[in-house]
Amino acid sequence: MKIASINVNGIREAVGRGFLDWLANQDADVVCVQNLKAKSFELDDSILFPEGYEGYFLDAEEDGFSGVGLYCRKIPKAIMYGLGFPQCDNEARFLQADYDRFSIASFLMPDGSDMEAKQSFMNQYQEYLSKMVKKRREYIICGTWHIAHKTIDLANWADNQTTPGFRPEERAWMDQVFGPMGYIDTFREVNRDASQYTWWPKLDQDVPRMRQEGWRLDYQIVGPEFRRHVVDAWIDRDATFSEFAPLIVEYDLEL
Repeated sequence: MKIASINVNGIREAVGRGFLDWLANQDADVVCVQNLKAKSFELDDSILFPEGYEGYFLDAEEDGFSGVGLYCRKIPKAIMYGLGFPQCDNEARFLQADYDRFSIASFLMPDGSDMEAKQSFMNQYQEYLSKMVKKRREYIICGTWHIAHKTIDLANWADNQTTPGFRPEERAWMDQVFGPMGYIDTFREVNRDASQYTWWPKLDQDVPRMRQEGWRLDYQIVGPEFRRHVVDAWIDRDATFSEFAPLIVEYDLEL
């Protein structure tokens, strides 16, 4: 099973830069997309239902803001929209597809431009994660968490310790997720290399990504029992339809 996750940073702009061509060549079972910045009724059928996929979307109340989606080769048994608290649901930050053995979610954390709002979100989201890890059902939560967890996860970390996305309180929160709560960072299970980034500042887009100062802000996380199913994980730096790069993980499972 191959799952891809990508923050498109505007679905229509990403399509104009080749997103649908990239999608057609992935042979992925599920593709999780975040930060659509468009409501689903505004999108063409070519975006809603690309060949070989069923598309599912959650729209934010505010125009041109947030939004998440799932492209699924196999129709899920159920779709869950949101998590039940307004900050998440009104801003369209969580969409989940349920299959027989596990669930796959597309997730978008607030970026931290309002740190008080982000902290409030993290507190409520942590309650959800605590409940989910205790259930028998397994979850794969994919998306932009807007936090670089370790110093290896961003360039120039020493200069960014007060920058949203690498503040001590954010990293401590991730320590709880990947520590006592027991969740697994699938990418780091199989790839411990440095300079593995999923986001680069806009101003650097004309510079080859290999030379940019990036951040790893995107994750696919699973519960501890799912660790053994992670086969491979990589970042597709050649995909340039967004300032984010797709994170792709292979699991030795079938939908």
